Amino acid sequence: MDFSQIIPALPGLWEGMAMTLQLMVMGVIGGVILGTLLALMRLSSNVLLSKLAATYVNYFRSIPLLLVITWFYFAVPFILRWITGEDTPVGAFASCLVAFIMFEAAYFCEIVRAGIQAIPKGQMGAAQALGMSYGQTMRLIILPQAFRKMTPLLLQQSIILFQDTSLVYTVGLMDFLNAARSRGDILGQPHEFLIFAGLVYFTISFAASQLVKLLQKRLAV
Repeated sequence: MDFSQIIPALPGLWEGMAMTLQLMVMGVIGGVILGTLLALMRLSSNVLLSKLAATYVNYFRSIPLLLVITWFYFAVPFILRWITGEDTPVGAFASCLVAFIMFEAAYFCEIVRAGIQAIPKGQMGAAQALGMSYGQTMRLIILPQAFRKMTPLLLQQSIILFQDTSLVYTVGLMDFLNAARSRGDILGQPHEFLIFAGLVYFTISFAASQLVKLLQKRLAV
C-alpha cells in the first residue's frame, strides 16, 4: 500500500467533495420544504390531499434511490422537451438534485408528520381560541416546536443522504467517491484511493452521528 499520491491529489478530491456537499445541502433543503408540504397534506382533513400525499410517500419509500436517479436523469430532459418543444440541456447535477429532493421528501414527510403529531393537541385549540387561523397556528406555534423536536432525526436523515450521494456515479457525476475512484485508476492505485475515500466517509458520518446524539441529549432536557 502506497498512500503518497493522495496528498498531491487532494485539490481534485476536494472538488469532488464540494460537489457531494452541494448535492447534500440542496437536497436536504429542498427535501425538507417538500416534505413539510407533504406532511401538512397527510394531516389535512381533505381526504384527496391526504391520499395523494400518502401515495407519494409510499411509492418513493418502496423503490431504490438508484432507480430514481437514473429515471430522473433520462426523464427530466424528456419532460422539458415535451413542455417546451425544444431540447433543453439539463445535466447530471440538476437531474440528481431533483431525484434527491423528490426521494428524500418522502422520508422527511414522515419525520415532520411525527414531529407535528408529537405536539399536544391542546396547543392547536388554544391558538384557535385566540383567533389564530390554521396557517398562523402551524407557522408560528406548531412547526417551530415540531422542528425543534425532530432536529436529530432530520440530521440523521441528512447523514444518510450524504452517504447516498455516492450513487451519482451511475450518471457520470464527479462526486467525491467518483473523483477518488477515477484518480486512483489514473495513478494505478485504486485500492489506496478507495480506502482513503472510505475513511473520509466514515469520519464525517461518525462525527455527524455524535453531534446527533449530543443534540438528542440536550433537546431531551
